[in-house]
Order: sequence, then C-alpha cells, then structure tokens
Amino acid sequence: MRFMMLVIPKGYESAPPGTAPDAKAVEAMMKYNEALQKAGVLLALDGLHPPSMGARVSFSGGKPTVTEGPFPEAKEVLGGYWMIRVNSKQEAIDWASRSPMADNEIIEIRQVQEMEDFPPDVQKAAQGLPEMQKGSPGRSERDADCAERGDPEP
Repeated sequence: MRFMMLVIPKGYESAPPGTAPDAKAVEAMMKYNEALQKAGVLLALDGLHPPSMGARVSFSGGKPTVTEGPFPEAKEVLGGYWMIRVNSKQEAIDWASRSPMADNEIIEIRQVQEMEDFPPDVQKAAQGLPEMQKGSPGRSERDADCAERGDPEP
C-alpha cells in the first residue's frame, strides 16, 4: 500500500517568499529520510515553497480564475510530503511518529488510491492511467537538466 505523509507546518500559510528551514532541522530530517530509504519504504519526497510563491486556479461555471498567493483564508497548507510503500496504515503511522517534527507541525497520513480500489466501470474509464503514472517521456532528462542548472524542480 502507498501512503502520502503530508507535512502541515502551522504558520506556513503566511510565510514570505524565500522562507527556508534551518540547517539543523534539515540535518535531522535527512537522518529520518535515510532511515526511510534504508528500510526500503521511501518512494518520493519533496518540500514545497510557501503559498506566497504559489497560485490557485479555481473553477466556476467552467471558467478558471487565478489567485496569486498568499491565500489569507488558508488555515493549513502543505509544506512537503513523503510517498511511502508499507503494509498497513499502522505502519505508516509508526513511520510518521518517528519523524523529527517541530512543535508547530502536523503530519497527515493519506492512503493513495490504487486501481483495484475502484469498481470495474471506473477502472475502464481510467484505462491508460498506469502508463501515465510512470511519467512522460524525457522526464529523467528534464530532471537531470534542472539539477545541473541548480534548479530545485523540473
């Protein structure tokens, strides 16, 4: 089973552009990330820039409306995530409980929907999704190019 462990740092909703964690927090988090990796459960992980650097696209009447961050009405926002593969929700909880979070942080655990979780008509409608989930052609080249330029993301 795959689970996302979503980091919700309180106060991040109003963080200014360029906000970054301190080096000691990152050092502790890297030890935790290495433990996930050594256990063979880590699939992906990323931190997210604050909402002040983002945008939201909402829809009404079939038309998109773009709102630039920050989003004053937001009470909780994501600061990052881990994608892990474990055997149960309890195992995901156990891993989340070991993370070196600060007093103002929360980890929300959500199981990822798998194709077999859906009824046959939904599986048929989503035909081709597994190939899409593997990534588009050239993704690894884009990732390597971004890393070479020092860009944080593709």
